[in-house]
Amino acid sequence: MTENIKVRVERDSMGELQVPSDRYYGAQTMRAVLNFPISNLRFPQSFIRALGLIKLTAVQTNQELGLIEESLANAISQAAMEVVNGDLTDHFVVDIFQTGSGTSTNMNINEVISNRAIEILGGVLGSRDPVHPNDHVNIGQSSNDVIPTAIHVAALTEINNALIPALTHLHSELQGRATDFESVIKTGRTHLQDATPIRLGQEFQGHAGQIERGIKRLNRVADSLAEVALGGTAVGTGVNTNPDFAKEVCKKLSEELGFTIRETDNHFQAQSSLDASVEASGTLKTIAVSLMKIANDVRWLGSGPRGGIGEIALPEVQPGSSIMPGKVNPVIPESVCQVAAQVIGNDSAITIAGQSGNFEINVMMPITAYNLLQSIEILSTSSQNFSDQCIAGLQSTERGPDMVERGLAIATTLVPHIGYDSSAAIAKEAKLTGKTIREVARERTNLSETDLELILNPESMTEPGLGSGISLG
Repeated sequence: MTENIKVRVERDSMGELQVPSDRYYGAQTMRAVLNFPISNLRFPQSFIRALGLIKLTAVQTNQELGLIEESLANAISQAAMEVVNGDLTDHFVVDIFQTGSGTSTNMNINEVISNRAIEILGGVLGSRDPVHPNDHVNIGQSSNDVIPTAIHVAALTEINNALIPALTHLHSELQGRATDFESVIKTGRTHLQDATPIRLGQEFQGHAGQIERGIKRLNRVADSLAEVALGGTAVGTGVNTNPDFAKEVCKKLSEELGFTIRETDNHFQAQSSLDASVEASGTLKTIAVSLMKIANDVRWLGSGPRGGIGEIALPEVQPGSSIMPGKVNPVIPESVCQVAAQVIGNDSAITIAGQSGNFEINVMMPITAYNLLQSIEILSTSSQNFSDQCIAGLQSTERGPDMVERGLAIATTLVPHIGYDSSAAIAKEAKLTGKTIREVARERTNLSETDLELILNPESMTEPGLGSGISLG
């Protein structure tokens, strides 16, 4: 400690340490701060809040079970609620890169709640009297079941309260553009080459469908996250905990959160693996891939304004160049793509972490929590921003419809009438001469103008069955 910082002396089972006198954490937290000066990464508030809710419902349950007296339980409850409300966030100081079980962070919250409860009761900070961080705040718990439970609770909370609403909003905006653009017929593209016509609205129906299915995937993975490890204590056997403890805590958590949290029926898998987190991360990665696809389509469709595709116009939100006057770039979709890349990277880290379960515990829980919650957060905020600052303001241009007649792939609808080889020859000639398919077909077939009008009608090509069902007179 530097000389100008006031300190108090706290102790743990390994001895004494100086702790800043204005901090609620104690010796074990201070020891972790000294042991892990790795980064500036800390658990987000969503995780600290989840831990606080676990400690709050745990002490309420322990009081009901007769394991802690009312006055101490009330003080601990008040301190835990302050954690939940974010009032004590500055007191959570342990680096993400710490003990793989997250024990340092579990003790961080135990010490913060203990000292704050002592203060509420008029005691001396650091005295462990009348509230002890282990003997009172941590009754019936172990870091080995609390931390994985907090991961699930925090992830599920943020998925339900932030990500699903943001994706629902994005889906609504994409579906809105699908409706707006339903009458806009343009050239389809496969392999970045011209294909048969499609409605611009149909392209956006595809985008909306990706997000709709992403939401369904999240709802499915929520069931896995709802199952928590609490009650297994050290190795899954439930040593030193009341048999009813976890069930009652989960009941209270469910009431607080507004969705179901349930004790696992197999504590050994719940504590030795991070399979549910890996599954959730995989779902987040899938959503990120969907968002990158959509954002890149928007970028390409809006490319130009003169040298690109230019079939849609994006909202102009900021100047695009420090050297080229008038340049405007698709910065919002670009930010979405960067978020997607980060989430995909986070998933790789979580995948590796999930493989690091050794016997009865996984030893990469902190980075799993950090990366999983970061993925949820940035997917939520970027989806909302993408909706509001880009998708909501998209407009179609005349570029797409103007190019349909010059497309070569519309020769596809000639096939049922003159055969594949003849249709291919027409397409090749059109490409070489710069003529349209209609112009070449007029010269090389006996089809009447009326027939060609029916066969090469772009609108009929966008509705399944209409083009192939044309009957010529």
